[in-house]
Amino acid sequence: MNNLKTIMRRSVMSILFVLALFTTFQSFSGVEAKDLSDWFEENKTEDTQTVRENSTKRLGLFSKFLNFARVEKTSISSSESVEGSLTLEEAIDFSKYPTIEVTATGYTAGVESTGKDASHPQYGITYSGVKVKRDLYSTVAADLNVFPLGTVLFIPGYGYGVVADKGGAIKGNKIDLYYETVEDVYKHWGKRTLDVYVIKMGEGRVTEEEIKMMNEDKSMQVFRQQLLESKS
Repeated sequence: MNNLKTIMRRSVMSILFVLALFTTFQSFSGVEAKDLSDWFEENKTEDTQTVRENSTKRLGLFSKFLNFARVEKTSISSSESVEGSLTLEEAIDFSKYPTIEVTATGYTAGVESTGKDASHPQYGITYSGVKVKRDLYSTVAADLNVFPLGTVLFIPGYGYGVVADKGGAIKGNKIDLYYETVEDVYKHWGKRTLDVYVIKMGEGRVTEEEIKMMNEDKSMQVFRQQLLESKS
């Protein structure tokens, strides 16, 4: 019992001592309990606000980084896409070659153009001896006094043409562009007057091997593929 009284007395004395110290501190500093409470609350609010601001800044920077990375990726992807889809006329500067104005028509290997059908032994064989072809480098007919055999032309809207044939109605600045069918002639060409680029003047001869080498040039296969896809 005496021990319990002693403990209670000491506890009361301790509480009174703490209150006395606080009262003394308040009298000297002029700071009240409410002020301390407000101070803690304000600092808590400021700290929270600071944390929020820092978090927002970090999120903002991260967002900017993601956007930058996304734009860079899109830019690279767009660039690769545009480069892969360039046409022959867009990829090569033909302005460095001389031009000549011609009237260009289309022809086929059939009766309507040559008077020969598929049973004829010379069906599809040009004056030069090479077989007609629509490829990256196609066979075309011309007046051989203007464009000798082996002349390489670039015809906008058609592609490269190698002079391998001639025709009774092809006189002066006229050329005939080979197509596989009459339907293709009317669908893709018809008749046009335009400037063609003279890539190389021929020497009066051309062979299957020469045209094959032109068409199989590795650096030109992307454009050849474009032509094959357009035909299919």
